[in-house]
Amino acid sequence: MKIALINAITMSRIFLAIIIFILLIQNDSYFLALILFFVAGITDYLDGFLARKFSLTSRFGEIIDPIADKILIIFLFFGLAVNLSSYWIGFIASLIISREIWVGALRDYNSAHNNINATKVTFLAKIKTTIQLFTIFIYLTALASNQMLLIIFGDIFIVISLLITMYTGYMYTLKTFK
Repeated sequence: MKIALINAITMSRIFLAIIIFILLIQNDSYFLALILFFVAGITDYLDGFLARKFSLTSRFGEIIDPIADKILIIFLFFGLAVNLSSYWIGFIASLIISREIWVGALRDYNSAHNNINATKVTFLAKIKTTIQLFTIFIYLTALASNQMLLIIFGDIFIVISLLITMYTGYMYTLKTFK
C-alpha cells in the first residue's frame, strides 16, 4: 500500500506537468502555473523522502521517477517556448530532449551489456536537473509577476542548463564506449 502511495505521488508530477503545460499554452493563470510547479517540486522531494524513510523502493518507482522529472521539464520548456513565442527556448528544449533520449538509449545499452555504472546518475546530472528546474521557475515567476526583465535571467540560466546537459550527455557517452 505504501509503495502504491509513493508511486501515485510520483505519477501526480506527470499530471501536474500536463496541467501546467495547458495553462502555459493557453496564456492562462500564470500564478496558478507557478503554484502547481511548486507542488510538482514537493512531489519530487516527497516521493524520494518517503521511499528512503520507509525503505520502500520498487522497480516501477526507480523507472518512473526520472521519467516524471523529464516529462515535467520537457513539457514546461515547450510550454514556455509556445507562450513566449520563443524559437530560442524551443530549440534548446529540443536539444535537451535529444540528450535525454540519447542517455536513455545509453542506459538501455549499458543495462543489456551489464555496464550500468557507465550511466549511473552523477552529481553533475543532479545539478543539471536543479538548474533546469530553477530556469523554469524564473520564467514562470516572470510571467506570474509580469516582470519581463526576469526573462533575461531565464535566458542566461537556460544556456547554462544546456551546456551542463550536453556535457553530462557527452560524459555518459564516453563512459559507455571507453
